[in-house]
Amino acid sequence: MVTDSPSPSDGAPTLRERKKQRTRRALADAALTLFSERGFDRVTLEELTAHADIGRSTFFRYYGTKEDVAMAAEGELWEAYTARFAQHTGQGPALDALRTSLTGAIRSMPADWDTRFLRTRRLAAGTPVLRDHSIVSSMKAQQRLVELLEERLETDSREDVRLRLLGEFTLSAWRCGARNWVAGRVPGNPGKRRGHGGAKALAQRVDEAFTAIPDSLALPLS
Repeated sequence: MVTDSPSPSDGAPTLRERKKQRTRRALADAALTLFSERGFDRVTLEELTAHADIGRSTFFRYYGTKEDVAMAAEGELWEAYTARFAQHTGQGPALDALRTSLTGAIRSMPADWDTRFLRTRRLAAGTPVLRDHSIVSSMKAQQRLVELLEERLETDSREDVRLRLLGEFTLSAWRCGARNWVAGRVPGNPGKRRGHGGAKALAQRVDEAFTAIPDSLALPLS
């Protein structure tokens, strides 16, 4: 019998996987709403799971901590980025591959991801524990990128500092670009604001930060 349901061999998610994705997303949306309205510290895990109509055991199948679900949008980007870079097979400078993988991951995020990401940034701005969680998450992503570079180049980053520097440059470009995007800044015109502009604009701000790396390294002190 012929059906139009995707099979695992097609590379498309199965019905079970789609249900899991919906539950994970619904939980993240419920958490972000509650945390934004009442404050992260004022919402208990019990209240969150009750609001999402799930049990504690179900919560921990999707997220390890309250911080993880609060910063879910950011976590989704790191997962997409490291997966994309792991699949990169082209030749050329490693920093270019890291750059195109990151901007490509940003552009590939779901249509409303940028709105959710912006809400998490605003939530984290007033919540020290979430700011710390964001930093740690980015450091974990950076370490994973370095591990992938080690595998690809068959080099130990403890012996070749360039691999670790690549990870640092990449995360620095991300942070600079994301800050400019959140602030709505226009490169070359610091007094002007033009809004956030969605994931495409975020990718552009990050790309611009990568472009500035060589000049920043050669910047002279007067």
